[in-house]
Amino acid sequence: MERIGPYAIERVLGEGGMGIVYLARSRGGRPVAVKVARAELAQDPAFRERFRAEVTAARRVGGFHTAPVVDADPDAPLPWLATAYIPGLTLAEALGSQGPMDEAALRRLGAALAEALQAIHACGLVHRDLKPGNIVMAPDAAAGFGLRHRACCR
Repeated sequence: MERIGPYAIERVLGEGGMGIVYLARSRGGRPVAVKVARAELAQDPAFRERFRAEVTAARRVGGFHTAPVVDADPDAPLPWLATAYIPGLTLAEALGSQGPMDEAALRRLGAALAEALQAIHACGLVHRDLKPGNIVMAPDAAAGFGLRHRACCR
């Protein structure tokens, strides 16, 4: 696979039960994270409905600490969702390579996660996949932290 919709794939960012997340580029060169559903799930009409609901829900969420949805195609042969790419290590990677966080960093992380979840919950949604592997530690101190992908619906 060289392209997903209009996005040129560069590399795999991660893989989970639902599918694969790729780093890709828009035609204008902007980096995006594209989540593509697994082929076996794409055949399930109930999954497609849940995916469509996830896309609709994710488009409603804003805030400093969430990656905005930039594009999606829930009706593609392999449904996909593209968000702005947040560069940086995941929380799991950072803890694995750098060890435990100091108190100040931990407090900033807690506050950033609270802001992200507040934005998600303000839309009446629940993030169903909040874990260290989905929290990206953005390198820009002003940006704080971001949720890599938003599996937030219902």
